[in-house]
Amino acid sequence: MIKTVWGVTFYVSDLNRAKEFYEKTLGLEKKYEFPSYVGFECGGVEIGLIPKPDKKQCTNYPPDVEFLVDNVEECYRRLKAKGVKFVKELHDEPWGGKQAVFLDPDGNRLEIVQIDWEKYFTVSASGAAKTKGSR
Repeated sequence: MIKTVWGVTFYVSDLNRAKEFYEKTLGLEKKYEFPSYVGFECGGVEIGLIPKPDKKQCTNYPPDVEFLVDNVEECYRRLKAKGVKFVKELHDEPWGGKQAVFLDPDGNRLEIVQIDWEKYFTVSASGAAKTKGSR
């Protein structure tokens, strides 16, 4: 059912400051950058940064852990059948992912995601081009 951890996404109060920290201080390789998302390579796991919707509430946005699956619809049905409550139902993302978000018993955000790799690489290439142009 779950193949691997695809990525971990952190909600940050200042995207530029966080980007600088992950790239310059930690030395992670920036894969791509968009106005609302920056992705870094970290040993096969993507570390993502997203601006917090409400910058004043720092504690209400725990990290998301994204699990890569082969068939997201099947995984979604199986988890629902086991009583998992989804906080964001199955949906398509403009970057090529189809995903759903649920919580573990302690309220940690978990996602299941299936990726249309052709679309993902096309969108990623445009973000990588923007990143190279901004240096």
